[in-house]
Amino acid sequence: MYVAHLTLHDFRSWTDLDLELGAGTTSLVGRNGQGKTNVVEAVDYLSRLSSHRVAADAPLVRTGCSQAVVRAAVVRDDRRAVLEVEINPGRSNRARINSSPLPRARDLLGVLRSVVFAPDDLALVKGDPGERRRFLDDLLVQRSPRYAGTRADYDRVLKQRNSLLRSAGVTKGSRDAALATLEVWDERLAELGTEIMAARTQLIAELTPLLGKAYEAVARGAHRDDALLTYRPSFEDAQGKVAAFVAELERRRKDEFDRGLTLVGPHRDEMLCSLGDLPVKGYSSHGESWSFALALRLGSYELLRAPTSGDADDPVLVLDDVFAELDAGRRGQLAELVSGAEQVLVTAAVPEDIPEQLRGRRLSVADGQVRDA
Repeated sequence: MYVAHLTLHDFRSWTDLDLELGAGTTSLVGRNGQGKTNVVEAVDYLSRLSSHRVAADAPLVRTGCSQAVVRAAVVRDDRRAVLEVEINPGRSNRARINSSPLPRARDLLGVLRSVVFAPDDLALVKGDPGERRRFLDDLLVQRSPRYAGTRADYDRVLKQRNSLLRSAGVTKGSRDAALATLEVWDERLAELGTEIMAARTQLIAELTPLLGKAYEAVARGAHRDDALLTYRPSFEDAQGKVAAFVAELERRRKDEFDRGLTLVGPHRDEMLCSLGDLPVKGYSSHGESWSFALALRLGSYELLRAPTSGDADDPVLVLDDVFAELDAGRRGQLAELVSGAEQVLVTAAVPEDIPEQLRGRRLSVADGQVRDA
């Protein structure tokens, strides 16, 4: 799988961009602020309908414009399809395949898959639990796009339930009046939440051995059993049962009324990253943390390209200014591990940052133009 052509209109800094791409390695080289990361961000957005840089869509639209358009011709098994998404902040986004509108933008998910390595990846191991939950859910949706609907439904129910908890107030009368409605939301939240938790647990079980193998490859002197992932639910005895989820909601009822928040569910779960018996966060060196984050991405790449992940195609690999963050040894190790991918898109400030193993087509990005270097 690879992107053969990319067109941008009012996306980030690009008024219009029409760019031929191809299989193999393509490097975009230019000073900071020239728009090279914006190009690869657009490819990733078509894959996940979200950015690896920002949480909301508004920053993706060029200043002063109301919408942005990202369009790409994707080649898969010698078949070509044109994917398009219209980004409309504050309104529903629209998507098309071969000019045919899709009922929902999220129906585009799964057609193109990507894995992004970026400087912010350190937050996967050093950041708050929300970073790791987002990593898990993004990977889950890339493997099984139907989970995008499950996650959207869960978020909707969670929002409604939180609104009810807040509006119930602090008096016994107002709480009693809210209970009947709350119990309906409890059941639905538990059904959706249990499905998400079970899927995350299975995903971690499959990802962990791939993480270990990748960590052994990128960390000097490491063993594949060193790197571990553990799923920690927000309550004990979860065990994938709706009844246990509902029982925990009932047990935490008073606390939830007092705080006006739902305190149980996958939105409060954690993925623990460990090296041996110690968590990476707070205990590992900078180099160990970087190696773990890189191994998470490499493991994700291997998981997505495995035959058991639906269609066994190489995802598009995006290496966004990541080599500047690595020492020479890790640069070479990472380059060697990904050089055989069907398509690799690299961004760098200077050509010297790019390892020899990834010498392919080189593009210069400067002054609003992309040219062959």
